Amino acid sequence: MKNIKFKFEDLQVYQKALEFTDTAYAFTKNFPDTERYALTSQFTRAAISITLNIAEGTGDTNAQFNRFLQIAIGSVKECVVCTSIAKRQNYISIEQEIALREKLEELSKMIISLQKYLKTNTKV
Repeated sequence: MKNIKFKFEDLQVYQKALEFTDTAYAFTKNFPDTERYALTSQFTRAAISITLNIAEGTGDTNAQFNRFLQIAIGSVKECVVCTSIAKRQNYISIEQEIALREKLEELSKMIISLQKYLKTNTKV
């Protein structure tokens, strides 16, 4: 069976987004059951949204891709807020909060760098 690969799967930012999604799932497994339809759901959906928007925008025009990347940045911000709430509710430790924020900062910088690249180049 041939391994079929899509263009967006080669993007480092996409791979980092997938890694963060895995991390979000791992952290939210320890949240209370009462948060299943609240913070847990919001956090994982926001993490998934980052990855989905990177994938969906690839292959379109640079302007369209940039729009999807802007949505991904919004989802990064949602994850930051979810992280803060999780810490405030004592669902995660300060060390875990710092680790999540560092991953989100790195992801945010990668997305912004890609946006800058798109503005200076005609086609990705």
